[in-house]
Amino acid sequence: MNNDIFPCLWCDGNAKESAAFYCKVFNGEITADTPVVMNIDLFGQKLMLLDGGPQFEKNPSISFMVICETEDEVQKYWDQLIEGGSALMALDSYPWSKKFGWVSDRYGVNWQLFFGEKDGEQKIVPTLMFMHGNNGKAMEAMKFYTQTFPNSKIRNVLQYKDGGEPNETPENVQHASFSIDGYNLYCMDSSYDHKFDFNEGVSIVIMTDDQAQTDQLWNTLISDGGRESMCGWLKDKYGVSWQIVPKRLIQLINDSDQGKAQKVMQAMMQMQKIIIEDLETAYKS
Repeated sequence: MNNDIFPCLWCDGNAKESAAFYCKVFNGEITADTPVVMNIDLFGQKLMLLDGGPQFEKNPSISFMVICETEDEVQKYWDQLIEGGSALMALDSYPWSKKFGWVSDRYGVNWQLFFGEKDGEQKIVPTLMFMHGNNGKAMEAMKFYTQTFPNSKIRNVLQYKDGGEPNETPENVQHASFSIDGYNLYCMDSSYDHKFDFNEGVSIVIMTDDQAQTDQLWNTLISDGGRESMCGWLKDKYGVSWQIVPKRLIQLINDSDQGKAQKVMQAMMQMQKIIIEDLETAYKS
């Protein structure tokens, strides 16, 4: 399983509390505990929680499908996640699953609890919803992502015309799965006028090996209408947020010499795309 790719949840001062809650619900463990960043391990998968402030709120445009082996497992997670949260789709039997429910938890994170078979090792699968100006672009986006990353492929595609949904455009994607460098994601199109869209509330982190890989991913993802942000963040042309983070950055800011680590952090805060050579210069200064 590729743990160089993982989701990041934007939090407003409650990353530590959220991390403890998810570890309790899913029997996970905290693997990094800092004033700004919490990392947790759920079923062997990494999830990052970032205390960034009140700027961004998580919403259903990126949800997390949890593939459960039994109906009782679905029920167990539902009972905990619905407490203080709200149901987007009631826990019930549906054509695609004998037991399924979509819940927004107390922290605004969206979970789709699904009784069915896993598609490989991954139990938690981020799910992208393409809507508004992106409606109908799920297939295009999958092709873009799988061409951008190595070891990638589109796996399964179900269109609305095959799924029997009368209120949607027949050729649009009802559900599809794809993988980028071995990390599984799902996606769908939606014609409904939702009151949300992609934002920084949920982003996808890519840990890179070197500057060449950092440059290639950065330049490709911002192409054709994407947008650079600060500190390794960017938005692609669909509005999905990515963090392109060289592994060397993490090594330097975790250095035992706190003075040097602080200089690296200050240098990084001034960057858009992360430049490893400039980080090394700050470290040695």
